[in-house]
Amino acid sequence: MSKVIALTDIRRVFTMGDQQFEALKGVSYSISAGEFVAIMGASGSGKSTCMNILGCLDRPTSGQYLLDGLDVGAMNTNQLADIRNKKLGFVFQGFNLLARTPAVENVELPLVYAGLHSRERREKALAAMQQVGLAGKENNHPSQLSGGQQQRVAIARALVNNPAVILADEPTGNLDSSSTAEIMSLFTTLNKQGITIIMVTHEHDVAAYAGRQITFRDGNIIGDTK
Repeated sequence: MSKVIALTDIRRVFTMGDQQFEALKGVSYSISAGEFVAIMGASGSGKSTCMNILGCLDRPTSGQYLLDGLDVGAMNTNQLADIRNKKLGFVFQGFNLLARTPAVENVELPLVYAGLHSRERREKALAAMQQVGLAGKENNHPSQLSGGQQQRVAIARALVNNPAVILADEPTGNLDSSSTAEIMSLFTTLNKQGITIIMVTHEHDVAAYAGRQITFRDGNIIGDTK
């Protein structure tokens, strides 16, 4: 399997006044295409810092990050925005949907940034909504959807660009247990279709859906189990 993520000796130091805080202390790991990985750890463990680096939302202080074979550290701000849009799909705890916009137009957003023609955008968005089980809900606004359905819209939006990786940050944090089971079942199905998923969670029962768990503590990886 090809490596879609490769981190080598990643360090991230934050400077606050005259104090320095090392959030990541030389982290190295790789993720192959088609894996489903849960990243775990308590608050302050470094997992969120690592996720921000994976998402090209932050840069490491030192070390190398290869995303789908591309050296992220060598990229400028515009190149990072471009790779985020083309290579990554994001799913957040709070769904991050536009409230006054129909579901299908929410799903289309990454394609708007990619410059696709409106007809092609609509075709791809409808196909993504069907993929997550939301056919028939295209014109519903977020307020007309349950929490689980809103998260499905967010997952469809993450899928629509056919990204190399889906990054999910506490994707079930705002859901009840029934909706959580539905969303994790959907992630499992998507992963079986070959989609690479990296998910941050602090819930062990949610992490159990993933085929691999990487655990952080104090800026280090203390566990990596399959």
